[in-house]
Amino acid sequence: MIIITGAAGFIGSALVWRLNQLGKNDILIVDELGNDEKWKNLVCLNFEDFINKDVFIQKTEAGFDFNAEAIIHMGANSSTTEKDADSLLNNNFEYTKKLALYSTSKNIRFIYASSAATYGDGSLGFSDDDQNCRNLRPLNMYGYSKNLFDVWALKKNLLDKIVGIKYFNVFGPNEYHKGDMRSVVHKAFEQIRDTGKVKLFKSNRKEYKDGEQKRDFIYVKDAVDMTLFFLEKKDKNGLYNVGSGKARTWNDLVTTLFTALNKKVNIEYINLPSHLAEKYQYFTEADLTKIKKAGYTKEISSLEKGVTDYVKNYLVTNKFLGM
Repeated sequence: MIIITGAAGFIGSALVWRLNQLGKNDILIVDELGNDEKWKNLVCLNFEDFINKDVFIQKTEAGFDFNAEAIIHMGANSSTTEKDADSLLNNNFEYTKKLALYSTSKNIRFIYASSAATYGDGSLGFSDDDQNCRNLRPLNMYGYSKNLFDVWALKKNLLDKIVGIKYFNVFGPNEYHKGDMRSVVHKAFEQIRDTGKVKLFKSNRKEYKDGEQKRDFIYVKDAVDMTLFFLEKKDKNGLYNVGSGKARTWNDLVTTLFTALNKKVNIEYINLPSHLAEKYQYFTEADLTKIKKAGYTKEISSLEKGVTDYVKNYLVTNKFLGM
């Protein structure tokens, strides 16, 4: 059995989808559905059972044997603007510690979601060398909560037994429930559909023109393949970047979106809100040296290929993965 926490969420449900494609249905879904509509991500997927995340952690603390080969821990509070620091610590740090200790005590493969938000403003680079996590200075509490666990795992000598995935800017189907945390691709699609134009933030730095701020955008299907690579490579552990390895501008992103919709490019640049100004990342780019050295060779979709697939096969048709 494979246990996936946060399995009704964006990347979690995409992992279930890909495992189903690989013929694996012996999956335990762990999540808390709440009041949003992420339950819809599960409708077309096959799995063995569902358990609430609080009940699940209670069972692990009691030493219950799930007879699992792996736990893929995607469950977290993923809001980069969350102000409740205690909530982030409980969900992203304490919960993950308990699962890591349980997994290693039961000899269960443990793969968890870290984040590129741990890299802060990027001034220290984007190396996923395990030791580097000690030096990082995240810009928001979300990134800090993720880095806290990375550092804790390093101090406890667990990074030689488990895998932490540092996801960069993931976009794709099944993110529809995420509200303001949806990718710009999804938000821009709705703007084009409703107004015929896209709003992007102006740049507050002279070295970047408006819309020329750069991010590493990774299509969710590629992010999933890179994650599941570590189910097979059980001898590869530690922290690993998951991104495209190539920074692209916001202008590139929305231009590709307009092209996929056969519409003329129409961008309006707006001021960056003051509450985001000090926390805004102007450049991110995954260093993929480590994961490639580990043996990952599959070609990663270009921005154009990923956005086009997302738009034409999911957004326009209003479909979920598995439909």
